[in-house]
Amino acid sequence: MKLNANLSRYALSLLAAAALVGCGSAVKLDEPAPVETRPVTAATSNTANTQPMAESTVKTVDLGAQLTAAVANQRVVYFDFDSYTVKEDNRGLIDAHAKRLNNDRKLALNLEGHTDERGGREYNLALGQKRAEAVAKSLTLLGVNANQVEAVSFGKERAADAGHDEAAWAKNRRVELKDK
Repeated sequence: MKLNANLSRYALSLLAAAALVGCGSAVKLDEPAPVETRPVTAATSNTANTQPMAESTVKTVDLGAQLTAAVANQRVVYFDFDSYTVKEDNRGLIDAHAKRLNNDRKLALNLEGHTDERGGREYNLALGQKRAEAVAKSLTLLGVNANQVEAVSFGKERAADAGHDEAAWAKNRRVELKDK
């Protein structure tokens, strides 16, 4: 039995050695591998066009100027009678100013609160201040630094429309956003 086991091991060793010798002789390492050669055409050549490239004509975008132009005609937030709640209609205007102020932290706004002629002087000054502060709060909630906005009230002293009817009063209930 011992002889039979030794013969089996010997036979397996011979088979393994033959397999290794056969594999080793199939690949010749001293010969270069074959490479396919193709003719170079203008479409595949990187050096076919020897003319210098023109400089880029991409224009620089001035985001600050674009944002300033976007708010140029949007400088007034209007309010309902006896209210200092910023209406949904004014959200786009406030968003545009917030983007501009967030883009350039050196910019600042005066927020001038106004009222119509109805009500006493002290009441209108307080209401104008609350309106200006409501706009300031809206801007700060959109990321504007509090030191970039200053709320001030003029009450009924600086009317936009001197009329004495609802149309005139609606124009006077406002906050004007003015650059410092």
